[in-house]
Amino acid sequence: MLDQGNIDQARGSTAYGADGDKLGKVGEIYLDDETGKPEWATVNTGMFGSNESFVPLADASFEGDRLTLPYDKDKVKGAPNVSTDGHLTPDEERELYDYYGAGYSQGQNDDDSGQTGYDTSGPTTDDAMTRSEERLDVGTQTQEAGRARLRKYVVTENVTQTVPVRKEKAVLETEPITSDNHDEATAGPDLSEEEHEVILKEERPVVSKTTEPVERVRLGTEETTDQETVTEEVRSEQIEAEGDVTSRDRR
Repeated sequence: MLDQGNIDQARGSTAYGADGDKLGKVGEIYLDDETGKPEWATVNTGMFGSNESFVPLADASFEGDRLTLPYDKDKVKGAPNVSTDGHLTPDEERELYDYYGAGYSQGQNDDDSGQTGYDTSGPTTDDAMTRSEERLDVGTQTQEAGRARLRKYVVTENVTQTVPVRKEKAVLETEPITSDNHDEATAGPDLSEEEHEVILKEERPVVSKTTEPVERVRLGTEETTDQETVTEEVRSEQIEAEGDVTSRDRR
């Protein structure tokens, strides 16, 4: 089968007929304007490549460097003389299709869906044309847009609190000798050296830490709806009449 993937290999290869006879060297490959598929090949059948004939590729096969066509050399050599200027006109295509016995429809649409165009003289002709058009069907699909995760880590900060503390200080007190304290005051020697000590106490802040749970944190999802505009080309067939025609809509 000859497709877009091996067009370059087919150019310059050797063409053979259905009977296995050599037809000539393949010159150029012509593509359909709408589908981009290989539609015609030119084959040099004359002496020293003096005659170049167009051959349809609808039933051709390609393997290695061998292009096999379902026609014999006389059929290919006798094809209508068409200029190889890089593009075939609709009239030239119609003449070639008629010669090879194939139905012609402007903008050939023989694709994988099995749709076949009707021509005005082929075996599939009927009295009406079907006009088709593409319609845009827009839907949605779900895909990953990003990820979110929870990560717990430890931070350190300074906390300042004020706490009251108590402390003792020495206070020097004097009192006169009275009858109430006279005996206690004169109980010792008349003159002596003595020391008297008082222990002073104070409170200091003491810090301890405890760990306690404060809250639960989890990840969830919620949906929001946005509006997105989609723009795409769609094709439609148009049918126009020529000649003395009166338009009538039967709907």
